[in-house]
This record gives sequence, C-alpha cells and structure tokens, in this order.
Amino acid sequence: MNMNDAPHLTEDKGLTIAGKTYRSRLLVGSGKYKDLDETRAATVASGAEIITVAIRRVNIGQDPNAPSLLDAVPPSEFTILPNTAGCYNAADAVYTLQLARELLGGHKLVKLEVLGDEKTLFPNMPETLKAAETLVKDGFDVMVYCSDDPIQARMLEDLGVAAVMPLASLIGSGMGILNPWNLSLIIEQARVPVLVDAGVGTASDAAIAMELGCDGVLMNTAIAGARDPIRMARAMKLAVEAGREAFLAGRIPRKFAASPSSPMAGRVA
Repeated sequence: MNMNDAPHLTEDKGLTIAGKTYRSRLLVGSGKYKDLDETRAATVASGAEIITVAIRRVNIGQDPNAPSLLDAVPPSEFTILPNTAGCYNAADAVYTLQLARELLGGHKLVKLEVLGDEKTLFPNMPETLKAAETLVKDGFDVMVYCSDDPIQARMLEDLGVAAVMPLASLIGSGMGILNPWNLSLIIEQARVPVLVDAGVGTASDAAIAMELGCDGVLMNTAIAGARDPIRMARAMKLAVEAGREAFLAGRIPRKFAASPSSPMAGRVA
C-alpha cells in the first residue's frame, strides 16, 4: 500500500495540564520501593514525566542530613507533583502544599487529597472542596483526588482546579475500575483533564481507564508492590499507550448478534 493511501490517524497531542504538555499519560508515585535506586529504575521504565511525592512522608530537603528523593528523580528530569497524602482536613492539606512550594522554589502544580478515614482512605469531599478553593485562590494549579461522583467533580471544576482524579477503587486495593459508568459520566462532562487515581492493580486496568476516555492514569502500589516493579512499570507504560490508541481508534459497538468477519457479497458458492 502506498503510504499516501493509508487511513488518517487521529494525532495524540499529549496530556496538557495547567498549560504544560506531557508526552506520557502515565503518572507514578514515588513511595513503597525498597530503595531510591529501585525508585529511579521503575520511574524511568514507566516513561512517566510527572512523579508524585508525599510531602509528609518523603524527604525532598526537609532533612538535609538524610537521602533526598530528588537525588533519584531530580526536577531537571521530572515534574515533581507534591501531594497531601496523610492529611485529613483542609487546613493541614493547605499548609502541606504551602510548605512544598517553599521547598521546591515556588512550584505551583500540586496534588490535593484530603482523606476521610484511615481504613478506606476514601476522600473527604467537603474538606477537599474547601482546600481546593483556598489553594486555587492562592495561585496553585491543583490536581484533585476525589470520589467518582460527577456532581462533586463538576463542583471542583467550577472552583478552577487543573484536573480531577476520581478513584477507580480504594487506594492500594488493586481492585481496578469498579464503577466505569460513573467514570464515564465524569469524562463526558469534564472541561479539565480526568485521570484515574487509586485502585489500579495491573496493566489491563490501566488500559481500560484509557479506553473509557481518561486523559491519564496515576498509580504507585500497582508498580512498587509488584514482584518485579521495573517490569511492571514497563507493562503499565505499554498499557496506557495501547488504551489511548484504542480510544482514539474507536471501538466497534457492542451488539447481541454475530457478524461474520469476511464479507458475504461476492462469495464463491
């Protein structure tokens, strides 16, 4: 076939968040690895450009006498995404991200998560909304971990957040996407990027999220907790890319009838 006769492919222009475009649609966490060497190796294998960092749990300069995560994943190579893991109210979350901004020289892109309890790690949405409003007014570009509730997602968008990040299932559970219908409703109405955050267990979960139309996927435990984190990181990279390609290609409709793969017209009797 002449290349000029090839079908037109929809171009993937990348993931744009807060005015910056990234080639990779996979975001990864930096916790739960055995050491910083493994953290770096898995991060590089994933192809991710945005790396989340739990400010309350990871040293990025708070302790000058301890190893810093930034030695393994330096800001010169990756976009560091400070997050508020471990915060259970709006005030603590806001303070944590203001601290991160100081540590990272005025860094504006952040991930907000305000948890409801230690058992489920489900988001506390009233406190999340309160913190999001404060942070947006303070000049932050806020990506928000939230419930898979289309109304709550819309409320966050109305506050001016940079992205909404509904959970697929509980953090670290590996249960995958339990409610694709709610997720689809959020995607359908969204005016900002929608990224699945929490619950991904394996590559097929990531692919499904992308096939549904998500703009990206964030994960940590699924990679760091795998038997071979570096190989799983590569698998997740490929899954996100494949899922995005499938979404852009447009799947065939589901129907309750068989349809022969070969055309019936002109067949030999």
